[in-house]
Amino acid sequence: MRIIKLDAIDSTNSFLKEMICTETVTDYTIVVAEYQTNGRGQMGTNWDSEKGKNLMFSLFKDLSIHVVEFPFYISMAISLAILKTLKALNIPDLHIKWPNDILSADKKICGILIENVIKNKLNSTIIGIGINVNQTEFNNLPKASSLKNITGVHYNLDEILQNIIKYTKAYSECLQQGEYEAVKNEYEANLFRKNKPSTFKNTEGELFSGFIKGVTKYGKLMVTLEDEVVKKFDLKEVTLMY
Repeated sequence: MRIIKLDAIDSTNSFLKEMICTETVTDYTIVVAEYQTNGRGQMGTNWDSEKGKNLMFSLFKDLSIHVVEFPFYISMAISLAILKTLKALNIPDLHIKWPNDILSADKKICGILIENVIKNKLNSTIIGIGINVNQTEFNNLPKASSLKNITGVHYNLDEILQNIIKYTKAYSECLQQGEYEAVKNEYEANLFRKNKPSTFKNTEGELFSGFIKGVTKYGKLMVTLEDEVVKKFDLKEVTLMY
């Protein structure tokens, strides 16, 4: 395992992608940044962070030997690895907000951006992770919080990183052993607002009600609507209002 520590970088995911083009990158190569000038989240959103206070890193996972038929299992596995790490720190009321935000109560404390590298098949993946750890102020981000805000404890970033790597390897082993159903069941058991009446917004801006039932192996969200019909939504098709 190789860990590269940087003072500042535009994006650790971008740094790793450039590395892949110029050299052989080994499994579990990790790039950690004290500060990101252009950290990216899902669907082009930015990830703002105070220097040195949060854990921001990208992990390279080689998939050239192990075939992953359904890439969303990677997202489920890494979400569970982070969830298990945070549970070990006694962070309360943890859930996964589909597809892979980590919440404590209804506050976002972690975001994940997965970028797959395909060469005829899914060859590798770059997993970008940002966890709000010791930052305490989030201007104009009412739904954001941090581990320190929640517990009052100041955390060691390196210890959290090592535990995430440990659990990531464990869940990766589960996938390699074909334990897909177990990973999916655990992911669904931790889904935010599962089986609770929830409000959603579609691409036209219209609001509707439903109950989250789970996810498909392709990563679509399954929602039971008022007429008892289960509809499947892709990431860009629906937003959970909370």
